[in-house]
Amino acid sequence: MEERKLGAFIVPTGIGASIGGFAGDASLYAREFAEKYNLIVNPNVVNAGVFSGITDNMLYVEGYTLDEFFKGKVNLCPAEKPNKIGVIFDKSIPKGILNVHFNTINAVKTIYGIDVIGYDITEENVGVEFNVDGSGVSTGSVNNITTVLESGKRLLKKGADALAIVCRFEDDDFDDYENGVGVDPVGGVEAIISHYISRELKVPCAHSPAFDDITISQNLVDARCSAEYITPTYLPCILIGLSKAPHLDYKGNGYSVNDLGFVTMPYNSLGSVPVLESVKRGIKVFAIKENKTVLDVTKNDISDKITEVSTYKDVMKYLND
Repeated sequence: MEERKLGAFIVPTGIGASIGGFAGDASLYAREFAEKYNLIVNPNVVNAGVFSGITDNMLYVEGYTLDEFFKGKVNLCPAEKPNKIGVIFDKSIPKGILNVHFNTINAVKTIYGIDVIGYDITEENVGVEFNVDGSGVSTGSVNNITTVLESGKRLLKKGADALAIVCRFEDDDFDDYENGVGVDPVGGVEAIISHYISRELKVPCAHSPAFDDITISQNLVDARCSAEYITPTYLPCILIGLSKAPHLDYKGNGYSVNDLGFVTMPYNSLGSVPVLESVKRGIKVFAIKENKTVLDVTKNDISDKITEVSTYKDVMKYLND
């Protein structure tokens, strides 16, 4: 990866971002930045079902690790060769749905050459529940997350560098989401799962839901979420992302937070660790007015050092001046 300015393009998951709150709909915006800068992205920015918006100079970093990076506790080393990926499957996934995911893995391996070294089925059902709370934020619970952890440990012993996690989600009413309203109802609990595994195992990871109903929708849906309505599986995007994910270094190698030049965030979701740490460290934070969420944490609540701009293109103009 050539040496050029490092930035971070972040859109938190499960908070109804008008750009990046659906299925890879922030990809075009992030890719414009990636033409000029090395760019840290969280999976939510580029994941899009069977598609992925990731480019070679993007660093694909899950949310918990992203926070640790901004705290100065971990560095990011761009992968010199594709990562070896292990896939964790929830025991409760029905056999037919599991076969769809096996076919997906084989297709991704065949077409992209991604190194999936194997899979592990959890010893017990994971028990995922999801909902949208009273504030409009996607959330949920995991009844038996330790069974996911044990599968992850077994795959790491087999040589995996990164972990893809596939848990069973009971189907629910997604009418609002498919019409471009509200939040991705499963994003919040997906973050709970990936944060936990990242924290415990300290390797790149990402989550993909498995639903019992894998029929392709014949409804015309909002363009921003359409990538999720033409496929029975969302596994390809995380395999593609994880194959390029940076290695996590705790010895001072690779990119540190001190190398970061700027961060972009949705306009009113500024209460996160990346923003607070960036302000403390003097890293330029841009709050993008065209990207709003169900939250209400703005520059006025955090720091006058944050720069509000109307659009993502305005950030590019600011950085070029």
